[in-house]
Amino acid sequence: MIRLGLDFDNTLISYDALFKKVALEQGLIPEAIAANKNAVRDYLRSVNREDDWTRLQGEVYGNRILDATPYQGMKKALEYFSKKEVPLAIVSHKTKTPFLGEPWDLHAAARSWLEKEEMHSQLGPNIDRSNTFFELTKEAKRDRIVSLRCTHYVDDLPEILAMLPASITKIYFSPEVDPGEKEDWLVMRSWDQLTSLLLIP
Repeated sequence: MIRLGLDFDNTLISYDALFKKVALEQGLIPEAIAANKNAVRDYLRSVNREDDWTRLQGEVYGNRILDATPYQGMKKALEYFSKKEVPLAIVSHKTKTPFLGEPWDLHAAARSWLEKEEMHSQLGPNIDRSNTFFELTKEAKRDRIVSLRCTHYVDDLPEILAMLPASITKIYFSPEVDPGEKEDWLVMRSWDQLTSLLLIP
């Protein structure tokens, strides 16, 4: 039986357009910077504004998170698995408050986004609130995934997938860059591919 675990940041939720929007509002970047989280980060680091990047992350993940969008096709894919009665769980690694800037409650902000997008609703993916976890460390995230007995786990960070035991099928979500073949991993370039990667009778 499949038990599907899901990362949250940059896997269910896309911040790319929002990072550029907020950075422009704050006068941190020129208009020419791409609407991409990594492009904004790389620019700010290139001009020695690492602290501004850290504060920007807190603003986006906290105060402005409700302006972020779901990845295209994500809800439809998860609704399919929910209707097939595949257990779904969200397990994320996220600090409680930002390292710099306003002390937004990042866990509460993420839960507010899930409510807004009806991720717990029968009208949506119907993920049980009790199966939604925001852990403070990467190790705690790994341990939670294992304790939930996830058979498959989706994440955009290779270092997280590499921490998981061999018994869990790793699904690497890489929408921006084609990573090529990943030995023993499944590669998902878009959410539309998930149903074909995990065939459910």
